[in-house]
Amino acid sequence: MIDTRDEFVELIRANARAMFRAARSVLDSDAQAEDAVGEAILTAWQKLDSLRDPNAARTWLVRLAVNKAIDERRRTSRLTSTEELLELAAPERAASPWEAVCALPPDRRTAVVLYYYEGMKVREIARVLNISVGTVKSRLARARRELWEMLKEDEL
Repeated sequence: MIDTRDEFVELIRANARAMFRAARSVLDSDAQAEDAVGEAILTAWQKLDSLRDPNAARTWLVRLAVNKAIDERRRTSRLTSTEELLELAAPERAASPWEAVCALPPDRRTAVVLYYYEGMKVREIARVLNISVGTVKSRLARARRELWEMLKEDEL
């Protein structure tokens, strides 16, 4: 159990990067992701007593960050500019693998970031996103196909 403020700070330091990447995979800007992580940290501090298994702290923190990011995306997705619609209609070819990952739809992008960048297992991702293992696998499979399509032309 995390008993002191210093232990909580160390837990956050150890997981802040994973929380940010997970939030950023859902949101379109670093600033929004930072806000979501900040809200997740505040919620974690307020609900620290609900963390029963300290070994699950990483998954719990990442899930909080993803949930806050999803909330933020819902709030801001109601406003779509004409430029955004044009980008969605005719996306440019990705110049790098990371740009290709960023071009994926948010649900697939989040699964890819958690799996490949954060090294989470499929079951852990399912818990973080509150979806089934099969859904995680299908999102990863679709994302791999899309990434292959976006990046295959770069090798020609």
